[in-house]
Amino acid sequence: MRVGYQRVSSLAQSEDRQLDGITLDKTYCDKLSGKDQNRPELQEMIDFVRDGDTVVVHSLDRLARNLDDLRQIVRRLTDQGVRVEFVKEGLVFSGDDSAMSRLLLSVMGAFAEFERELIRERQREGIALAKKRGAYDNRPKKLTQAQVLDLRERAAAGESKAALARAFGVHRSTVYELIK
Repeated sequence: MRVGYQRVSSLAQSEDRQLDGITLDKTYCDKLSGKDQNRPELQEMIDFVRDGDTVVVHSLDRLARNLDDLRQIVRRLTDQGVRVEFVKEGLVFSGDDSAMSRLLLSVMGAFAEFERELIRERQREGIALAKKRGAYDNRPKKLTQAQVLDLRERAAAGESKAALARAFGVHRSTVYELIK
């Protein structure tokens, strides 16, 4: 069997372009970060494939963004007798790979990991700048504007802060914050 594995980092992204035009018997797709191996479709795909199958992946960074994970996944698959094909890089691994193939996997995997670190660094910088501007609050608002007004009116009428916190399902410190 030829089995495809696709990964995009979020639900908003589309995996359509990754294995477009490639004939596959089955496809698995995760909509999660490649930072680790905790991806249900990846695990299901690894459990599904058998000796003689081929796993086709668009590129190294779609399989893993961590060099150790990438090596481990490829080794685990090839130990099962599964061939691993990376379309973009034109690399194929079958378990009896040359030293050069393993070096390419390591070097290109290191670049995927490096790219992920750069993305995280830029994200942290952007968040820090947004926080300075007061435009970033990581958490979704627990209460609507109407609920906040209601809470303030009830607090002004003398209702206890603990009772308000219970009624609105928030922490007492949130009540104090909102009535300031």
